[in-house]
Amino acid sequence: MEVLENETIRVWLEEVKDPEIPVLSLNDLGVITGIDQDGEGKVTVDMTPTFAGCPAIDHMKNEIGEVLEKNGVSDYHVRVSFDTQWNSNMISERGRKALKDFGLAPPPKHNLIVDLDIIEHATCPHCGSKNTEMKTPFGPTLCRSIHYCHDCLNAFEQFKPL
Repeated sequence: MEVLENETIRVWLEEVKDPEIPVLSLNDLGVITGIDQDGEGKVTVDMTPTFAGCPAIDHMKNEIGEVLEKNGVSDYHVRVSFDTQWNSNMISERGRKALKDFGLAPPPKHNLIVDLDIIEHATCPHCGSKNTEMKTPFGPTLCRSIHYCHDCLNAFEQFKPL
């Protein structure tokens, strides 16, 4: 098989959506951390889950494989790698917008030090207010917390900053 451009493969992988937030590709989530090919054309895709115990790892690996096969790549390996530690700064700007449009507050950018203020105060995705409070750090998934906006009176979830 011919060697493909890694950017071509990355474009194909836009089809693979996060199973819990289907408006967000794994690329935009920052989960695809590497694409490599050997001289024979074998493709290796590295992915770093948002949480080590993510229950969707096998599902995401299978989806990546299906997209590769659909595009004619039969020799591939999807490697779960923790060489690069995932953090919420890896979410692309397009991914942050998709989260907000989906009704989830995107995590704020940070300097890799997540203090209580960043965790407790989220910007409301509905009205843009910062007059919010965290009601519980335990959302429907490990990567989300539940907040309340005192201005528009809506509850909302935030993708947790890590």
